[in-house]
Amino acid sequence: MPGVRVQGVGVGRGVVTGPVLRMPEPLPEPSERPRSNTAAWEFARAEEALLATAADLTRHAEHSTGEARAVLEAQAQMAQDPSLLTDVRSRIAAQKTAERAIFEAFHTFQQMLLSMGGYMAERASDLGDLSQRTIAHLRGVAMPGVPESDTPFILVAHDLAPADTVGLNLGKVLGLITSGGSPTSHTAILARAKSIVAVVGVGSLDALSDGTEVLLDAAEGTVTIEPEDSEIQAARRRLGRRRSKVPIGPGTLADDTPIPLMANLTAAAEAPRARELGAEGVGLLRTELLFLDAETAPSIAEQVEHYRGIFEEFPGRRVIVRTLDAGADKPLAFLPARSDEPNPALGARGLRAFREDNTILRNQLRALAIAADATSAEVRVMAPMVADAAETAGFVLLARELGLRTAGVMAEVPSAALLAAQILGIADFISIGTNDLTQYTLAADRQLGALADYQDPWHPAVLRLIRMIGDAGGQSGKPVGVCGEAAADPLLAVVLVGLGVTSLSMTPEALADVRTELRQHTLEHARLLATRALAASTPAEARQVMLDG
Repeated sequence: MPGVRVQGVGVGRGVVTGPVLRMPEPLPEPSERPRSNTAAWEFARAEEALLATAADLTRHAEHSTGEARAVLEAQAQMAQDPSLLTDVRSRIAAQKTAERAIFEAFHTFQQMLLSMGGYMAERASDLGDLSQRTIAHLRGVAMPGVPESDTPFILVAHDLAPADTVGLNLGKVLGLITSGGSPTSHTAILARAKSIVAVVGVGSLDALSDGTEVLLDAAEGTVTIEPEDSEIQAARRRLGRRRSKVPIGPGTLADDTPIPLMANLTAAAEAPRARELGAEGVGLLRTELLFLDAETAPSIAEQVEHYRGIFEEFPGRRVIVRTLDAGADKPLAFLPARSDEPNPALGARGLRAFREDNTILRNQLRALAIAADATSAEVRVMAPMVADAAETAGFVLLARELGLRTAGVMAEVPSAALLAAQILGIADFISIGTNDLTQYTLAADRQLGALADYQDPWHPAVLRLIRMIGDAGGQSGKPVGVCGEAAADPLLAVVLVGLGVTSLSMTPEALADVRTELRQHTLEHARLLATRALAASTPAEARQVMLDG
């Protein structure tokens, strides 16, 4: 199939060529034969294998930083989840072998997460990886992983587990192609963090056998099978035009219009790298890490210590904190379970999780105010999953009552875009979460590779909603930011600015490419490109507007 071009979703802007190698097939599903040993012996084997799996992942985490470390630590904790061990024990008691009990327990948890949608559905593939790793320990065999090669290659897989992505040998792995995943999956996020050229969500990989030469163009999101020399040279010329990086400094357009470039962070340990790469502040500080594994809500004092450690890393700089984004799809032990929600992705999550009792939210806001007063950081706070002006008013009034001077909201659902003018009549700013905004606009689970073409922030429907928010920001004179993964796409960043976005926040590793691309365009040109993208009928057409210049 020489010259055939397959469309996916690109990660980054790089171009690579080379032969492909496929990931080995996963371990076969354990048989359902009854156990022949005692239940105690089988459970001891299962428990030991889970401990070994957790230890392996912890070792990987200790040699990682930032998002990669957080993902691996979370996986290690999953392997020791008490409810998982209880499930495994009950299955072994019902005559299952350790291997079969592990497989069934993880599979059950996977299906539960998939049914929740959203953030939790994205963790389902992590559980599949844990199952494979644990079964490999039980069988005493090597975990199927990234193939070894004496020469560089492009890796082809259905999807990659976090541990595999983190451990890629960048001297050998030129690029990555996956049939599953999306721009917001762990595979894409970690590939971006390691600056790996990747195209995800390409659908069928049947045509890519070992040794097949391919051309990967992340900016266009394409995989060309057995490309002609002319296609390779054209792609390399495009890459050459993209590679001249501007020095680290404030984000600006070619006409010196300032566009602050911020970092998305979770913990203080990530701050030095963000500053080194030129982050002008924090556009999204996630606060879930402090809450996720706690049996009881952290005290105000514990929260103050945590937040102050992060704020001190950015003296005099803007730090925008997202309040706890929890609820049915991110269950917490100290929040009441909602078993009556048939679709948790559309349930009591984000700000809505505290409609009946806002004690946890009040304590968090109070802790943020105390920590802010103890540092020179310019602390702002925003609420997730806000739908309208009434929710905005409730949150803004509460934040100010508890001592936070600047309060805004996130636009993650279409209603927030449609009512942006009303919302900005109350809030001090608005920040667009493009991951969820895209998912909810197009009603497509962001983890499903088969629907990756819908989970694309270049979709004209999403761009039109962003334009509505940008217009409302311009009319009110209030800031409009983007903190979703879309901000890390250099070409899309230009369009976002043209739509009225005034700041961008992203994974720190994307800052250099975005800073460079912005410097190639004036505000007038960005607005012209945005207008053309809005007229497109598909994401590919909208993206082509930028590729054509």
